[in-house]
Amino acid sequence: MDAIGARIIVAEDDPGQAELVRRYLERDGHDVVVVHDGSAALSEFFRRAPDLLVLDVMMPQVDGLDVCREIRRTSEIPVVMLTARSTEADVLLGLDLGADDYLVKPFSPRELAARVRTVLRRSRPREVVTRRMNAGDLVLDLDRHEVTRAGAPIEVTPAEFRLLTVLAGTPGRVYTRSQLLEHVTGMGKYITERTIDAHMRNLRKKVERDPHRPALLVTVYGVGYKFADV
Repeated sequence: MDAIGARIIVAEDDPGQAELVRRYLERDGHDVVVVHDGSAALSEFFRRAPDLLVLDVMMPQVDGLDVCREIRRTSEIPVVMLTARSTEADVLLGLDLGADDYLVKPFSPRELAARVRTVLRRSRPREVVTRRMNAGDLVLDLDRHEVTRAGAPIEVTPAEFRLLTVLAGTPGRVYTRSQLLEHVTGMGKYITERTIDAHMRNLRKKVERDPHRPALLVTVYGVGYKFADV
């Protein structure tokens, strides 16, 4: 990763502010993806393997602090946080959760671009960190797209891997079938919500000790699925 040309996710629920940030970062040669809530930020993080995240603290569904907390469970990727909260306690909380820098709104987009350049330069030694997710003895290697349980490899399809990373990325959170469909758009043109059920059945056969009594991939009746908090 170079200080120029980084892959960056910007999570900001204000469309105008997000567009302004995107334009300034793209002027520096970065590849920028904009999302507008914390859930989408987590999904893009696991899908794209970015070099840096710009996170607004106040976002719907999952706020920036919770996004940072989840990401720090598996990754040392640089995080720059944006917030309207300017008290010392708020800033310290963001830094304690693992943010690399913190800008208080209103801020200059030019200053943000400069902070991003600085954070990217500082983070160069960390680019070799392997991104992994652990759930008990189940391990997902996000860079190799590999799954193991107790050290034994588990063969999963790309669609199954995407489903597994989305669910395991936020343990305890319930996803509807419709939401899961949004995360696995590469599965094919004619997929339906029933396809999600079929993939979940196949995943349970592969990762559960007893597929008929799933302990990891849990059905929430009338809603959808969640990954158990293990």
